[in-house]
Amino acid sequence: MYMRLRPLAVANLLFNSGASRSSRFGLCCRRLYAARAPENKRGEIDISAYPPERIRNFSIIAHIDHGKSTLADRLLEHTGVISKSGKNKQVLDKLKVERERGITVKAQSASMFYEHNGEKYLMNLIDTPGHVDFSYEVSRSLAACQGTILLVDAAQGIQAQTVANFYLAFGEGLEVIPMLNKVDLPTAEPERAAQQIESAFEIESDKILHISAKTGLGVDQVLPAVIEKTPPPLGSVEKPFKALLFDTWYDTYVGVVCLMAIKDGSIKRGDRIVSTHSGTKYEVAEVGIMHPEQTPTTLLQVGQVGYIVCNMKSIAEAHVGDTFYKDRQPVEPLPGFVPAKSMVFAGVFPIDAGEFDSLNESIQKLTLNDSSVSVHKETSAALGQGWRLGFLGTLHMDVFRQRLEEEYDANVLITSPTVPYQIKYTDGVTKFIQTPADFPDANIMQDFVESTMEPYVSATILFPEKYLGAMLELCTTHRGEIQNHTYIDETRVMLKCHLPMAEIVTDFYDKLKSKSQGFASFDYEESGYRTSDLVKMEVLLNGEAVDALAAVMHKTMVVTVGRDIAKRLKEVIRRQLFDIIIQTAANGKIVARETVKQLRKNVTAKCYGGDITRKMKLLNRQKEGKKRMKKIGRVELPQEAFLSIMTKSQS
Repeated sequence: MYMRLRPLAVANLLFNSGASRSSRFGLCCRRLYAARAPENKRGEIDISAYPPERIRNFSIIAHIDHGKSTLADRLLEHTGVISKSGKNKQVLDKLKVERERGITVKAQSASMFYEHNGEKYLMNLIDTPGHVDFSYEVSRSLAACQGTILLVDAAQGIQAQTVANFYLAFGEGLEVIPMLNKVDLPTAEPERAAQQIESAFEIESDKILHISAKTGLGVDQVLPAVIEKTPPPLGSVEKPFKALLFDTWYDTYVGVVCLMAIKDGSIKRGDRIVSTHSGTKYEVAEVGIMHPEQTPTTLLQVGQVGYIVCNMKSIAEAHVGDTFYKDRQPVEPLPGFVPAKSMVFAGVFPIDAGEFDSLNESIQKLTLNDSSVSVHKETSAALGQGWRLGFLGTLHMDVFRQRLEEEYDANVLITSPTVPYQIKYTDGVTKFIQTPADFPDANIMQDFVESTMEPYVSATILFPEKYLGAMLELCTTHRGEIQNHTYIDETRVMLKCHLPMAEIVTDFYDKLKSKSQGFASFDYEESGYRTSDLVKMEVLLNGEAVDALAAVMHKTMVVTVGRDIAKRLKEVIRRQLFDIIIQTAANGKIVARETVKQLRKNVTAKCYGGDITRKMKLLNRQKEGKKRMKKIGRVELPQEAFLSIMTKSQS
């Protein structure tokens, strides 16, 4: 019988056991299939024996670095999905960028078979990101669940993203199961953390589980708690098939792979399904579950979460939030998801113009796996053809760039991040501005613009009490408006304030961690637009504007930023045979100037004597030549110049 073995689990069992080769292989097969349902001749698992009442769909939500991925590893070990080799670290963090940074940026699912009180259950786990920039991943994952584990570090207590994720789950109507992790640490204070949870979320402290995901302490109590507290999924297998598409990725061999939550009915290989969004029909080639890799099954039915391969070849056909149904059995579409609203925009350009087409294909494939990124083509006079991409935050932007470089070998240049602005004209028209190049110039601003508005966010900052003064100062220096601050316990403070989004995308987070010695946590959500005194600052090289270096900012920052940019450009622009004048201007006025001196040949070296007029004649001839050269010469900015502007000032 053909068996489909997971390579990672097979390698761990075969090479970490001291038995003979044949006995090791037998042990491998027994361990792999001990907790799994029976297979047919095609190697497909039969999961039809799991009705909705014996299915639990749950996720793990927490602040960054509170142990979500470690707990997921222990649960996979506890249910026999992976071996207990001691080498399992971030098994569900499959991206290279996740392993390098030690954070989760992409929600991943895994199905487990577990026996409780004599009955077998199918447990579908979704591990979610913990950083605020990936909250869209969390919201999409929660739509496929009926319960969630709220994990809190017993040493750090509740953090800003803990609060945000709790209210996301609460808003979805999910059953929240609180747990304290890392209780084995010497610095752990589980009683204080439990009081914080009770105070902030009104959850009784005696209902909180105490575990240590690293050592396995109390992990055996997690799944029983999930089974008892999480309600089974709703729906009926007798109703027509209806499924919610909540994630996609691209496979080189089979095309687009769709991850769906089955709401009603069942689906199997050979069925024909239809997309509600496009009306396109597809024939199902394979269905299965993530166990933790793609594992085919005989079918998927109501309440289950699994993948479907349906010969979807075009990337543009997959729409996250789409509803699928069987051919000739139309159903009422599901609500889907609210589209992600980009908060940070940046231009992406290929370093080599010949790589434009390949980079375009790479961006399309990557955005299929990250639907929160918005893509629009744009052209820059300095950088050529490229794209204007919208992200949920600066970390999201940096991770996207790293994935482009590592997964697709792309060489890209990303411009400085900007936020979307609103321009209200005197005739009542309001226009959204996503690039500094679209911002009106000084003459139009004076005659036709009534007001300019920038986006604000409602920020929540949690930190120890002794840093209260430093946090208040940080917010006010970044044009923040303090709303209130409350004590969540004897030593920790929760500060709420309104901040301009433009202040956050620079170095606010770095200063936050620096001033609090790493103890502060930060979360924010959009709070609308407010009127602000905005101006467009341009960079001029010998009187010509460089559109890629333009920026929109508050009027009070123009002089400081303009001088800083001029100084940094002077350091990276190579000297030419003529003077290069670097200027920064706003509202038609020059705010800073630097000059890169010309390279000069010593034309008087051959004059070893004679009248001074001979030397003056040669110098004047050289001077006239420099003037002609300056008229026809062009200043080419090296890549280092753009990178210098995009990096944060170290002052």
